[in-house]
Amino acid sequence: MTTAAARPRTVDTRGFDVARARLDFPILQTEVDGKPLAFLDNAATSQKPELVIQAVDRYYRTQNANIHRGVYRLSQTATELYEGAREKGRAFLNATESREIVFVRGTTEALNLVAQGMGRSTIGLGDEIILTAMEHHSNIVPWQLVAEQCGAAIRVLPMSDNGELELDYLPSLLTDRTRVVAVAHISNALGTVNPVREICRIAHEHGVPVVVDGAQGAPHVRIDVQELDCDFYTVSGHKMFGPTGIGLLYGKAGRLKALPPYQGGGDMIRSVSFEGTTFADIPAKFEAGTPNIAGVVGLGAAMDYLMAMDRPAVEQYEADLLRYMHDRLIAVPGIRFYGTAEHKAGVLSFTLDGVHAHDIGTIVDQENVAIRTGHHCAQPLMDFYGVPATARASIAFYNTRADVDALAAALLKVREVFG
Repeated sequence: MTTAAARPRTVDTRGFDVARARLDFPILQTEVDGKPLAFLDNAATSQKPELVIQAVDRYYRTQNANIHRGVYRLSQTATELYEGAREKGRAFLNATESREIVFVRGTTEALNLVAQGMGRSTIGLGDEIILTAMEHHSNIVPWQLVAEQCGAAIRVLPMSDNGELELDYLPSLLTDRTRVVAVAHISNALGTVNPVREICRIAHEHGVPVVVDGAQGAPHVRIDVQELDCDFYTVSGHKMFGPTGIGLLYGKAGRLKALPPYQGGGDMIRSVSFEGTTFADIPAKFEAGTPNIAGVVGLGAAMDYLMAMDRPAVEQYEADLLRYMHDRLIAVPGIRFYGTAEHKAGVLSFTLDGVHAHDIGTIVDQENVAIRTGHHCAQPLMDFYGVPATARASIAFYNTRADVDALAAALLKVREVFG
């Protein structure tokens, strides 16, 4: 890759300076074969601002030590950084207290933690777990494993052809055997923004907790777990401009206290003997072993970056760009969109008549446009639409109309190749 000249700024920022934001991301200043990078695979992972890169680098260069274990100054510094990031997580999600924030590898581990904890404590033979038709595999497979272990059943809240949950069915699905409802805040494959607050209200009327997969929520919308009133909320750092291999699990303090530990090891105990173990209080009882300290520091920097932004302005900018992308791509002959919900964020999934999704991805890559092709870890959703795969373009606040124009031009080349 080589450094590229600045791409023409043709975007109406409407209160958000996208040109300035792009300068924070080193990879966006690169090009391949003279073509600027149009990175439109943000639902898979996001790029990292210089602030995050520097925070991780600085930690390893000048602050590296294990946490919660040493009385020496360097260890105390690392511990302060780690616990300081926990407080940032509390503020980012508007949790009531910092002990409601557990560091995990990402949303996948968070969902497994909650599923296994509930499987060992509250889910039993004949009980029921409610999922939705648009869930990511990470919010399906952990619950399937628990259902198999416990003899429970999974029930599915359906969705409409336009990719919206049919919420009217939820009360009839809830029974005295329902133990949990698990739902994505935003669909990774469709971009649908689900009515999480209303889902929580309905479930709580039946005494049922709600687990929210927030992997796609945190990058695009302001999260207030108290307002949503969810019982658990998950975040993946790498999707919100932080490092890979790190994330957050929010849980109401009472809910976390009721879960048994997910893993055993050092630093999650109060005392250990061969006769038995007494576990530490939350959140420590869920953080066994030496954690990804550098990842936590980087995640803290990413949250600083996001919290310093004008989030309403960013959300408006992304909404405008998503509409622009829809209007540009709809002119491509033979295109079909999947997921046309009224409330969407950041994602357009589509197919082209007569062209396999992987061929679309290969040809647009030749124009240095990065999109995702495949089932997007949402095979039940693909089955619902009767397609093996789609192409998916997903935006972040650093994307521009020029990126969208590059994708539209690349899709016309796909059309030329396949007729």
